[in-house]
Amino acid sequence: MSKYNQTREQMYTPIREQGIFNWDLTQGQEYALGQCVAITESFVDEIRVATQRIGDLYGRLTRFLQQGFDPLLSELGIPREALPFCHTTLPLSFVTTIGRFDFACTPQGIKMMEFNSDTPTSVVEAYYVNEQVCRFFGMENPNHGMEAHIKKAFQQTVTAYQESGYDIDTKVFTSIGGHAEDEGTAKFLMRHGGIGGRFIPLSQLGISLDDHTLCYMDEGNWIPVDVLYRLHAGEFFAKDQTEQGYPIGEHILQLVAGKRLAMINPPSAFVAQTKAIQALIWSLHEQNQFFTPEEHEVIETYFLPTYLDNEFSGERPYVKKPILGREGGAVTLYSAEDKIIAKDGEGEYKDQMMVYQELAELPTMDVETLKGPYRGKLLWGCFYVGGQASALVTRLDREITGNLAYYLPFGYK
Repeated sequence: MSKYNQTREQMYTPIREQGIFNWDLTQGQEYALGQCVAITESFVDEIRVATQRIGDLYGRLTRFLQQGFDPLLSELGIPREALPFCHTTLPLSFVTTIGRFDFACTPQGIKMMEFNSDTPTSVVEAYYVNEQVCRFFGMENPNHGMEAHIKKAFQQTVTAYQESGYDIDTKVFTSIGGHAEDEGTAKFLMRHGGIGGRFIPLSQLGISLDDHTLCYMDEGNWIPVDVLYRLHAGEFFAKDQTEQGYPIGEHILQLVAGKRLAMINPPSAFVAQTKAIQALIWSLHEQNQFFTPEEHEVIETYFLPTYLDNEFSGERPYVKKPILGREGGAVTLYSAEDKIIAKDGEGEYKDQMMVYQELAELPTMDVETLKGPYRGKLLWGCFYVGGQASALVTRLDREITGNLAYYLPFGYK
């Protein structure tokens, strides 16, 4: 066994034994790297400032869009089945209970690539694993204590629903059953959300035949659900059907619109998820509309030019992304001459509307892995929780950061 392998096992064995993070190996491949890179406090501060400023801008724009007409939301890629849900507003000062911005560190500064506002993962890695790895290496964790942000955000969200007339008694956390990362993430948020509740796999939720509310079975009885945290994307709900063809997902979204189910993340988070909003933001910025001078400065500093049509062909390298894609799915990178640099082979999102974004070159980093030395490109994420810049996380992959990208812990020396 190599020294790297030994060190890695010493790190992750006790973490696995805690039962909180058990996907350091995913699909038989190494996911969590057995090392901890050193970063500076000034770098962390810079990313958190960017996150705070961008998140606040998203919040104001999204609240405006939720008041808009259906054709506008449809143009942004919101499914028809989700429109009443997306118009549902709450007395919250933030756009999402828990979201994550992804950043590229470029020679031109930090640039925001996308906003995972609806169903972000890497939560356990940022709020738990990084602490354990830093302790192992005797380093200081930049994310220390930030799980308190989760509790505050969940409690504020539930309170907002209650003030809006929703029942909040029975709380359920859900994800697709049998998926270790999703289930582990949902359970972690349940432990730290400060609102109580129990975990029920998505497949075990159903609709009551009596009053058509969302329920789960407990000892032979159907128990109504008042508050649902769902690690299941809004656009999936919009299309989910039972084996008999009943649109159960659309029904659940309609329960939220009818004040019969409180959902976390809230509707505003799904509106913010579509990357078409990045194109809208850039268009309004170019036209010097809607935003304040301070917000225009935020856009100029941190945003990448993004369009619904290809404005880059023959001019500069660019990326084509599905508006509701995740984990690099159906992403293609092009040179200025329209030659493919890299292409994701997954077809799950290929039929979606696309946006075109200026290609941001990710910095490279050399690391050791179970397979030997590896040179990858580094993507930083910063969570935006309850309107507050929060924990950081980083991933390492080839040209496109995909579902099996490495997780790389970090700390202060």
